[in-house]
Amino acid sequence: MDTEALVDIRHVTKRFMGAKVLDDVTLQIDLGDRVAMMGPNGAGKTTLVRSILGFYHTDAGEIRVAGRDPIRERTAVLQEVGFIPQLPPPVKLTIGELLRFVERSTGCAEEEIVAKAAEMALEISRHRSKPFFKLSGGMKQKLLIAIALACRSRLLIFDEPTASLDPKAREHFYRLLQEIDHEFAAIYITHRAEELEGLVNREIYMDLGQVVEDRRLEEE
Repeated sequence: MDTEALVDIRHVTKRFMGAKVLDDVTLQIDLGDRVAMMGPNGAGKTTLVRSILGFYHTDAGEIRVAGRDPIRERTAVLQEVGFIPQLPPPVKLTIGELLRFVERSTGCAEEEIVAKAAEMALEISRHRSKPFFKLSGGMKQKLLIAIALACRSRLLIFDEPTASLDPKAREHFYRLLQEIDHEFAAIYITHRAEELEGLVNREIYMDLGQVVEDRRLEEE
C-alpha cells in the first residue's frame, strides 16, 4: 500500500464472534493531526486503535503505520508509537526495572522519563523499588504518560488518558502536551472533548464500527 500518511487505514473490517466491530473503515492520519476520537461504548474506537498497534488481526483491509504492517513489522511500528491505555497493564516489574527495560528496548533515556514524571509531580526516586502494578491508578497513568512523552514518539495514542488523574495532574498533562517540541500525530479516545479544546485540530466520531463524522477544526 503506497502511502505518505503516518497512519493509513484502508477498508478495514474486524469481527468478534461473527459481529462486525469495525465495518469497512478507511482513514488517514498525518503528522500534525491531533485527533479527538469519540463515540459511544462499543463504537469500535478501541478496537481500531488496537488494530493500529498490531494487537488484532483484521478480517479484511490493510493498515500501515509509517509505511509498515503492524502485524508483520510490529516491533518497528511500536518504535513509532507511544500508547497510554485506559487500564494500565499489570506489569510485575519494579519501577526501576521497567525504566531500564524501556531504555534498552527503545533507546529512550531513563533520565528523560524521570524528568517528565517529575513535571507531573511523580517523584520516581521514591518508588523505584515498588512493583508497577502496586502503584495507584493515578501514579501508573503518570508514569505511562511520562514514558510516552519522553520517548518522543511520532504517534501518540491516549485511551481516556486522564481518567485516573486528579485535576492538578490533568493540568500538568495538558501543559506537557502543549510543550511537545517534535513533529507528531496524536489520537485521543475520549468522552470529554471539551477537555481537549485547544489541543486537537480534528474530530472523528465513530458508531457501529464506522466513521460517521470526520471534521477538521478551524484554527483560531
